[in-house]
Amino acid sequence: MSTPAPSALKIDGLGLQIGGATILKDVELDVAAGSLVGVIGPNGAGKTTLFNVISGLMKPTSGRVLMHGNDITSASVPARARAGLGRTFQTSSLFPRLSVLENVRLAAQVSLGGDYSLLRFPRRTDAATELARAKLEAVGLTHKLDHAAGDISHGDKRKLEIAVLLVTNASIVLLDEPMAGVGSGDVSGLVENIRDMQRENGCTVLMVEHHIDVLMGLVQKVAVMYFGSIIAYDTPQNIMDNPLVQSAYLGTAAA
Repeated sequence: MSTPAPSALKIDGLGLQIGGATILKDVELDVAAGSLVGVIGPNGAGKTTLFNVISGLMKPTSGRVLMHGNDITSASVPARARAGLGRTFQTSSLFPRLSVLENVRLAAQVSLGGDYSLLRFPRRTDAATELARAKLEAVGLTHKLDHAAGDISHGDKRKLEIAVLLVTNASIVLLDEPMAGVGSGDVSGLVENIRDMQRENGCTVLMVEHHIDVLMGLVQKVAVMYFGSIIAYDTPQNIMDNPLVQSAYLGTAAA
């Protein structure tokens, strides 16, 4: 019998109340190291709020968040990033007026021990630039190096965000709706980028996605959120066959 993979991310009894309203309630989730997990649920189920709490943008009113066994519930956003937590957002967080290469080079500069200074004029062969070029090649954006990030397609922006994550060597990656706004022709390439990132970096990926068919073919497990709680956590096939999940999505009575 194989030994289960250790937890990369564990959510323990997580709760969040705002102004008397319960946003998250007793959320329990154990994500194995090196796995790719999807998070689905109706609009307003609490998916992005859960990501906000995990990444430190919001503080829970109860429960704990653990990374690799370490309690990070009270840690700052920068401290979580230094510990290996990376994230993308529903809307792009890139520097739109900087080039594609400069966006990734800045992240590489920080990853190699520098800072986010825009006052440096690196040689075209410095370590940060070479690292940025390698990751942009990995996501298929070498032909857009000198384009302004704000001018490239939405699908390419998502690829660029993945390249930024790649240079940080994040051990846990949160992807918030990576396919949102992406044209149908770019979806398969982006799926491969996510799969390659998880395989080659050995990172743990947790992603929220409304394209259920895409997600089910990509992840190993799926967590289903409903009214701020996780009501099911299982393999894609078992999730699709789960009457409670069908009830949550279709509004029919569960058997």
